[in-house]
Amino acid sequence: MASSSDNLYSFLRDAELTPRPKSDIPIPDDADTGDASALSFDADKIGKQLHRAAPKELHNARFGIVRLDDEGTVTFYNRYESILSGVAPADALGQNFFHELAPCSNNRLFLGRFREGVAADELDERFTYTFTYRMRPTLVNVRLYRDREGRNWVLIQKR
Repeated sequence: MASSSDNLYSFLRDAELTPRPKSDIPIPDDADTGDASALSFDADKIGKQLHRAAPKELHNARFGIVRLDDEGTVTFYNRYESILSGVAPADALGQNFFHELAPCSNNRLFLGRFREGVAADELDERFTYTFTYRMRPTLVNVRLYRDREGRNWVLIQKR
């Protein structure tokens, strides 16, 4: 008999290949994430965690992880964020997060903080936000982070 974690990983694998409407994608509240336990949304040393994590660990995190270039173009989009948004990771790559994927974040509160942090080459902002684009309003905790190598991260944790 297949375990619930086997079923979850089968679902995540399918979700990565086939975008699904938000209503068809359950959010795993208690997923068995194996080696993702080292990743923590609130960690003081999140930069080191993200830098050391293999793609599998990033995909298995219990929160959304999106890596952006300085213009806001997606260079990584994990499975949890895919489930939350209904956008397959492969479809998110190369898209502008603020203009194409989450235009509801194209404002001073979200994009403004991102731009200020990129310009200052220092960013570790946390705030509560409500995503509304292509989904029912969803309350989340957001963390914008820029690591020492100049990579920008958007971490999203459903509340």
